[in-house]
Amino acid sequence: MSGLCYSFEGMIPVVHPTAFVHPTAVLIGDVRIGPRCYIGPGASLRADFSSVIIGAGCNIQDYCMLHGTPGFHTVIEDDGHIGHGSVVHGCLIRRNGLVGMNSAIYDGAELGENSVMAAMAFVPAGMIIPPRVLVAGIPAKVVRELSDNEIARKTRGTQAYQNLAAKCLDSLKPCQPLTEPEPGRESMDPSAIWPQDLTRHRPK
Repeated sequence: MSGLCYSFEGMIPVVHPTAFVHPTAVLIGDVRIGPRCYIGPGASLRADFSSVIIGAGCNIQDYCMLHGTPGFHTVIEDDGHIGHGSVVHGCLIRRNGLVGMNSAIYDGAELGENSVMAAMAFVPAGMIIPPRVLVAGIPAKVVRELSDNEIARKTRGTQAYQNLAAKCLDSLKPCQPLTEPEPGRESMDPSAIWPQDLTRHRPK
């Protein structure tokens, strides 16, 4: 699957064959998606003013918007993790960085390696965030340094999305809904994809 792809001025999106791009995601122009990436439903990667480059093992979750202005490419380095509904615009997310849900980071800004933006944070244009820190707020401020355990936990969460990309390539397909669950249907068991220590709440 490669989403809704559009060439722009002769630039055609590039998707590695091991990446999963949901059919409702939109890729326009010079978008480059590396191996083992997950691009979620409704994501918009629009590379008409500048390039959008996604490294290996990244996940761009549902309804994220990635774009840039001339001179400001949008680059997500390997193992980057972009939470649901975020705006990533003309900036650099260093290796293993995480942008929390409904956050925004603007032109010329940089999120350091192994750093985390909290949910609903706003990083203004040109702000440079150092490695291994948590930032939060509007505008964002460095809250504290991250521990090795916190970085490891983030890394395992990203690996779960790498597993999900492979599972989606293998098993996701359009279908018609049932009118009621099959007899004996149990709730989903995420353990095959999601690390057990990250599973806090499981439906009964």
